[in-house]
Amino acid sequence: MSLNDRLKELRESGINDAKRAERLQELNDLRVQLLGKKGPITQALRGMKDVPKEERPEIGTLANNVKNDIQAAIESRMAEVNQHIIEQKLKQETLDVTLPAQSHEIGTRHILNQTIEDIEQFFIGLGYEVAPGYEVEEDHYNFERLNIPKNHPARDMQDTFYITNELLMRTQTSAQEGRDMDAHDFSKGPLKMISPGVVYRRDDDDATHSHQFHQLEGLVVDKNISMADLKGTLEALCRHVFGPDRNIRFRPSFFPFTEPSVEVDVSCFNCGGEGCRICKYTGWIEVLGAGLTHPNVLEMSGIDSKVYSAFAFGLGPERFAMLKYGVDDIRDFYTNDIRFLNQFKGVN
Repeated sequence: MSLNDRLKELRESGINDAKRAERLQELNDLRVQLLGKKGPITQALRGMKDVPKEERPEIGTLANNVKNDIQAAIESRMAEVNQHIIEQKLKQETLDVTLPAQSHEIGTRHILNQTIEDIEQFFIGLGYEVAPGYEVEEDHYNFERLNIPKNHPARDMQDTFYITNELLMRTQTSAQEGRDMDAHDFSKGPLKMISPGVVYRRDDDDATHSHQFHQLEGLVVDKNISMADLKGTLEALCRHVFGPDRNIRFRPSFFPFTEPSVEVDVSCFNCGGEGCRICKYTGWIEVLGAGLTHPNVLEMSGIDSKVYSAFAFGLGPERFAMLKYGVDDIRDFYTNDIRFLNQFKGVN
């Protein structure tokens, strides 16, 4: 067999061997075997000494072409094998995005926030403005502007956290009422506002008391305000919160900033007034305090109490939530027990 034919045979067999290889290692071995220093092409070229001089360039070109063709066949097959390996790995490692994702627990608004926001929306619907006020308040607005001068015994009921002699953590959101009366332009209409927020008192924490809790105070100032306006407003509120069949009653009480003052009871929503454990068998449940704003409070804001009158009320969102949902320990609202909080998803 001539050298020319031998080289062509090596090219054909090398290309066929490369096409049949299934593994990268086979192809690497084939490269060394065919193209290495001890390979058949190198061995065949040792016969160049027997080739006439005029044919040697042609044989040399053929030999280089054979090497290049075999090299190209091996690299092409390597690329195919690599692609196959990648495809197999992708099949093994593919994530099926059509499967449902791992579920995550979805939270909700805290039941106290839900309660406060529900009451806020009720009063906004009646044309009230929402004024949260300041948690760090002046003694002047927290007490004196509410007809509770220094050394007044009523301050003992609201023992509080003082920061300085004149700054304190507010004991009631009523402190905002003085600021709003000062700023309001009565030539443009009545003042109707509520002030929700956190208040602080030096109470011992137990099932019904906390050193930090929420209040929502309300105030309406206009001409000819009466107890009838107050009762109608609070009756509508209690029916909104506790149910449409609720009735309310007023009992005489005392607050320094209202005169007359009343405690407000709502007919028991559990027994309908027949008497049960929740209402202590009276048929009524105490829910808030209210009254007609004391003339002194109006006068301290420069409001003529002979022309204008007002009513004010204050309620505890915790108490409303406890009564409405049967919670018997105020501390449950603050311990962040997910089992407790999950009971109130979307109740309002």
